[in-house]
Amino acid sequence: QVQLAESGGGWVQPGGSLRLSCVASERTFFPYAMGWFRQRPGKEREFVGAVIWSQGVAYYSNFAEGRFTISKDGARNTMFLQMNSLKPEDTAVYYCAATIGGVYYYKMTEYEHWGQGAQVTVST
Repeated sequence: QVQLAESGGGWVQPGGSLRLSCVASERTFFPYAMGWFRQRPGKEREFVGAVIWSQGVAYYSNFAEGRFTISKDGARNTMFLQMNSLKPEDTAVYYCAATIGGVYYYKMTEYEHWGQGAQVTVST
């Protein structure tokens, strides 16, 4: 069973930056995609972005495009989410997820493995 662990969350002022990391426990780990989702207070969990693991190509939701960047270190089974120009509405618990057999990287239901989440708070 793959375990995912997020780190790097915290508090930041509006306009600031944070970098989240997600490490997979398995040495031999070949997901189809790894993604980031978030759940804002009182809202449903939503897609932030994902990277197709073998290609290294990332896709983003509209709100993340241009501000967030997903990257990976395949040798360390690690995915990153660099978040810039953060806004108060980005306050959320951010989850990383991995899908081995999924196809639709933007759908939560495609992901078999989830981290426990990292809190990101953007406020003055």
